[in-house]
Amino acid sequence: MEHLGFPPLTIAIFTIFVILSLGIDFLGHKDDKPMSLKSASIWSLFWVFISILFGLFVYYEHGKEMASLFFAGYILEKSLSVDNLFVIMAIFSWFKIPQDYRHRVLYFGILGAILFRLIFVAIGSSLFFLSHWVQLVFGLIILWTAIIMLKKGDEKEEIEDYSSHLAYKLVYKYFSVFPKIVGHYFFISRKTLALALQENPNIKFSDKGAIIATPLFLCLCIIEFSDVMFAFDSVPAVIAVSQEPLIIYSAMIFAILGLRALYFVLEALKEYLIYLEKAVIVLLFFIAIKILLNASYNMFGIGFEIPPLMSLYVIAFILFTGIFLSVVLPRK
Repeated sequence: MEHLGFPPLTIAIFTIFVILSLGIDFLGHKDDKPMSLKSASIWSLFWVFISILFGLFVYYEHGKEMASLFFAGYILEKSLSVDNLFVIMAIFSWFKIPQDYRHRVLYFGILGAILFRLIFVAIGSSLFFLSHWVQLVFGLIILWTAIIMLKKGDEKEEIEDYSSHLAYKLVYKYFSVFPKIVGHYFFISRKTLALALQENPNIKFSDKGAIIATPLFLCLCIIEFSDVMFAFDSVPAVIAVSQEPLIIYSAMIFAILGLRALYFVLEALKEYLIYLEKAVIVLLFFIAIKILLNASYNMFGIGFEIPPLMSLYVIAFILFTGIFLSVVLPRK
């Protein structure tokens, strides 16, 4: 297979797609309003449509195989993000973030994810090409993640105390933090602080510096930290499907762009999509086996390589099966 590299036209089209998408999303949700299931579903379909358009461009410009790699990476990243979205739900719940402001926090969280993914993909794809031993390590990391998730599924969930979280402590170390949400602001001015203290005279506030953060900023930092931890699992998994950096990054970014709408869909349907997380675990096992077989084939001549189109079919089938079983075998 010929490597795609970094064609200027593809990079330009990808950049235009992302900038326009972010602009449309910002304008479409500039008002602080809760997102209904209907609205979230329509927006989710919009993001899928945008991703398909770019995938069709890849097919037209670079052929069937590259398009298969893009769609496989896109579906995989979207599927693996489900577990991270459930964590974000827990974070929002712990901070008691109103529904009105959740989309705003997610929007800026996505901007951070776009930057961090670029760094992770650049490092990860470079390491992947160093040696087949690196592929073996990636495969074992993904396999271990799948096993941990499988064991975790049998345990009773406990609500985490995010006040002991590293990101929480770092924010309190370097910023003054007003302990009450003040509108949709991540930071507030001295004037706004004075008004807030007048309205809430019983609040204890420790003034440590010029920049005054709010619980929304605290929540955003923990979500960003959570996404970075999630990237340690998802990036190697997507790299295992395609070793093309541009395809990997574009697939991940288009999946990430639709996560805000997907969050509100999952939040509404969490109690019904009971087999979706299990499907994600199966996906991780499949990717781990794929990368280990590939590494074994290249290192020892034992095993075989799974073609990109076959990977796409398997990933789509596993995800569809998880959703289908959730519909036909609902929790009693």
